[in-house]
Formats: sequence, structure tokens, C-alpha cells
Amino acid sequence: MKVLLVLVPISIVLLGVAIWAFAWAVRKGQFDDLDTPALDILADDPLPKAAAATSGDAAGSSLIDTPPPAGDAVASDVPSAESDASADPPRPIRNAD
Repeated sequence: MKVLLVLVPISIVLLGVAIWAFAWAVRKGQFDDLDTPALDILADDPLPKAAAATSGDAAGSSLIDTPPPAGDAVASDVPSAESDASADPPRPIRNAD
């Protein structure tokens, strides 16, 4: 029972610290916007055009602007699923009677 004389004041002090920390966080605006930080991770980062332009390195130019090397397959060379489907239309299902 003597341990309660130590534990009760310690728990009251810890409760006071927790209430103070919560009040401080509310006053500093920690709970103002809870949705935007979670959605920021889904946004695409802009391309660093300025960094590539200021590097002075010919090989450091943007990879998006460079054409593919000769002999590589590009999207127009690869047959798509739509072109295969239009060449051979599906056959109608016949009834068994």
C-alpha cells in the first residue's frame, strides 16, 4: 500500500504532462490539416528541368526529349490488343437445340 503513495503522484504528473503536450500541439496547429500530408505522397514530383539545363553536361539533358536509339522497338512497332481483336472478330455462340 505504501507504493500507492509514490505511484498516484507520478501518474498525476504524467497525466498533467500529457494534457499540456496535447494543448501545446493544438495551439501550434498540429491538427489543422490531417488530409493533405497523407495525399502529398501520391502527387508526382515535377521534373527537375533547371538542374539538367544548368549542369552544362550534354549527357545530362532530359531523357524525355531524346529520341530512342535506332533499332529499338517503340510503342507504334508493338502490336496492340485492339489490332488483334479487329482482325479476327469473335464467332457467335450457337444454341444446342
